[in-house]
Amino acid sequence: MPQDGHGTEEHDAGEHDAGKHVAREHVAGGETDMSVPSARRAAAALTAGLLTAGVLTGCGAGGRPADAAASPPAAAATAPTTAAPSSEPSSASTTASASASASSAPPSSAPSSAPPSSAAPTPTRAAEQPVVAPGTSGERVRELQARLQQLGHFTVGVTGYYGTVTRSSVAAFQRSRGLPGDGTVYAATWSALRAATRQPTHMETHPQTTNPLPAPDPRCTTGRVLCISKSARTLAWMSDGQVLMAMDVRFGSQYTPTRDGAFEVYWKSRDHHSTLYDSPMPFALFFSGGQAVHYSADFAANGYAGASHGCVNVRDRAKAAALFDQVRTGDKVVVYGP
Repeated sequence: MPQDGHGTEEHDAGEHDAGKHVAREHVAGGETDMSVPSARRAAAALTAGLLTAGVLTGCGAGGRPADAAASPPAAAATAPTTAAPSSEPSSASTTASASASASSAPPSSAPSSAPPSSAAPTPTRAAEQPVVAPGTSGERVRELQARLQQLGHFTVGVTGYYGTVTRSSVAAFQRSRGLPGDGTVYAATWSALRAATRQPTHMETHPQTTNPLPAPDPRCTTGRVLCISKSARTLAWMSDGQVLMAMDVRFGSQYTPTRDGAFEVYWKSRDHHSTLYDSPMPFALFFSGGQAVHYSADFAANGYAGASHGCVNVRDRAKAAALFDQVRTGDKVVVYGP
């Protein structure tokens, strides 16, 4: 129901027109058992009834109290709706009765509003924002992976992308600490992880090797040493236990294995060429007979699909060149692993 005077007046004017329409139907003989005088008396009674009900007033309020416009009358809200609408005009008595009931019903009271609850909503896990979430990438993910590496939960190289492997690693850490193991890092998980680990170094968060560097062999912790792990397939150039440079390496096949042990660099050859295998061996650092650390173009092209003839192949030419320039004859070489 519109609440301004114009809308109500239009509605009441329609009821007025309906009353006149019904009166005309009676006068015109719409009901065959009525004489003309009887029709005139019925029309007069209808008009009197409408005046009594306050419908045929000219006021914009439509004959209802001023505050009735704020809400619909209770009688109108509870009017029966079971009868099917008729295409024919309604009788005068029905129209007058409905109009009188609508105008005489008391206005409904305004709905009361319940007082707001003083209890604060209980926070849920769905509303908590994760510190780091699956599908993201960046420096925080690198730190997460490096910290998980320290605890042995993340065993591949740090990539900076939060994929399925990282999620599984996070879930394993959460279970070990009695936290919900959903694989997403919320505040409680992040706090527990930070408390259990140290701040990762730049080399740990931005590794130079595909596989993580393992804990160095004890023979690598003093002096200048090329620390080479067969199982991790990494080479770490170290000085007094600190990693200065690291790189991916590969080794000889089962028929030409790379020898394990502690050696020394006895010869450096920048542009070496193997006469035995007729192949280039640039930036060669010889440490045991004909075996040396050197750059391999085949390793750079084919990765671990191939193998050397016993040498330690480096696939990054720039790193092989930098290593060659820093290493001196007499520096230690430690090769270890299965």
